[in-house]
Amino acid sequence: MASAGDLETKFKKAADFFKAYPKGGKIQLSNDQQLKFYSLFKIATVGKCNIAAPGVTDLVGKAKYDAWNGLGDKSKNDAMTEYIQALMVVLNEHDKTPAEETLLKEIAV
Repeated sequence: MASAGDLETKFKKAADFFKAYPKGGKIQLSNDQQLKFYSLFKIATVGKCNIAAPGVTDLVGKAKYDAWNGLGDKSKNDAMTEYIQALMVVLNEHDKTPAEETLLKEIAV
């Protein structure tokens, strides 16, 4: 298994790729997939959900809160590992660019 520092480096590469990916790109995530990435990112970077639940009229905020809060006490390392693995699955479902091929090799856990 990767050391904590290696895992953090791989997670940062994965998160940076995801953040920079164009919204109109070939990979289109479902709402559930987007919430999964969001909640795992929050656990990995912030920890356990530490905000109050949004009001009932804030549907997007409520969905994000529920996803993050639903992960409970998941560890930072588990969240980083799951985030990387989820990104690898998504990338492997499509034809990959050379940059994506390189990323997959760099973030393999």
